[in-house]
Amino acid sequence: MEPTKFVLGDEHIPQSWYNIVPDLPFALEPPLDPATREPVGPEAFAPIFPRAIIEQEVSAEPRVPIPEEVRKIYGLWRPTPLFRARRLERLLDTPARIYYKYEGVSPTGSHKPNTAVPQAYYNREEGVRRLTTETGAGQWGSSLAFACRQMGLECTVYMVRVSYDQKPYRRIMMQTYGADVHASPTDLTQAGRRILEEHPDSPGSLGIAISEAVEDAVGSEDAKYSLGSVLNHVLLHQTVIGQEAIEQMELAGEYPDVVVGCAGGGSNFGGIAFPFLRENLLNGRDTRFIAVEPASCPTLTKGRFTYDFGDTAGTTPLMKMYTLGHSFVPAGIHAGGLRYHGDSPILSALVHEGLVEARAYLQNETFEAGVAFARAEGIVPAPEVNHAIKAVMDLALEAREAGEGRVILFNMCGHGHFDLSAYERYLAGELVDLQLSQEEIDRALEGLPI
Repeated sequence: MEPTKFVLGDEHIPQSWYNIVPDLPFALEPPLDPATREPVGPEAFAPIFPRAIIEQEVSAEPRVPIPEEVRKIYGLWRPTPLFRARRLERLLDTPARIYYKYEGVSPTGSHKPNTAVPQAYYNREEGVRRLTTETGAGQWGSSLAFACRQMGLECTVYMVRVSYDQKPYRRIMMQTYGADVHASPTDLTQAGRRILEEHPDSPGSLGIAISEAVEDAVGSEDAKYSLGSVLNHVLLHQTVIGQEAIEQMELAGEYPDVVVGCAGGGSNFGGIAFPFLRENLLNGRDTRFIAVEPASCPTLTKGRFTYDFGDTAGTTPLMKMYTLGHSFVPAGIHAGGLRYHGDSPILSALVHEGLVEARAYLQNETFEAGVAFARAEGIVPAPEVNHAIKAVMDLALEAREAGEGRVILFNMCGHGHFDLSAYERYLAGELVDLQLSQEEIDRALEGLPI
């Protein structure tokens, strides 16, 4: 019987993270000062990040060593397994061979601890006592709460209001790890109070929650801010996923023709894709890369590639990225981790340069794909990864029509055990498809700073 599960031992936990920046065939645009619009250096991030994280953010080294203490904590769940989705292949009657890297085996059920643990480690090493952050679906907030507990730090989480209400079990998980969790926007910060004055019933957004978390950190002597996606150092930490996957695909005797991942800020996509993209850039491989997002927050597919703030209040340096405008408030779809107005500057540049493709899907069709996957493979996916599964199923059906036995790999970035209320609504026919009109997109882009 052919194997369906490919597992590596602890000795295969990567020794270093892979930094794609020096291998890119183009230069990334520098961040800009929000006041002067002039390029800024690493010092612009000093108020919110520890020195080691800032060095990683701007590093030109292709490999960044992983501290041994971080590797030991990784050993709680890494290396994560790679599966071949044979039952899904049979369901689709496709000659395509589908593989998925399963990050749901981490303590918090997603890929997010891959960066939460090193961020907490570096902050502790530099004497920080408390970390602040935002969270959408709660996967990042629960992961940072877990990491802070491992490192003996306090944790304050600003959770987007709509997710705070939709996903109480994520909030409870954070509180179980010892975090303080606030529904954002709050009356605890100037940024939150400003939003509540204008929109008392605001559902919140990641941009708003980022503003609150940054304000909290900057106003506290012993606190720093921690980010779960978007920036270079976060995607760097996630590359343990793709590095392991390369070894596991070798165990399977395969190499992917297509790599797929959902995309909100870009961390799980970068984690699975960048080590394989390196093979394209340096070793002549020709793998396709597809980033998938919600049609209700179509940053990569309908946003503008320009400079914008990372937060709603406009306090962060300006970054060159695909954006819908920092004042954009996404609809309350259940894929809370994909509700962000911008995207990773690296991923945005890769899409702009044509090295990565982008697709967008409606909420109901992604849940249809997720239910089909659960019934075939047994794992209930997080709503975010349902977007990747929908694209994978489409690719597999295209392979059937073409009679091609292509190899498809995707990142199963988390399970949906805390998202069953969303599945309940889908199964009851109560989920609504939300798609932005061009008029709404144009209106959202009117407030761009440049």
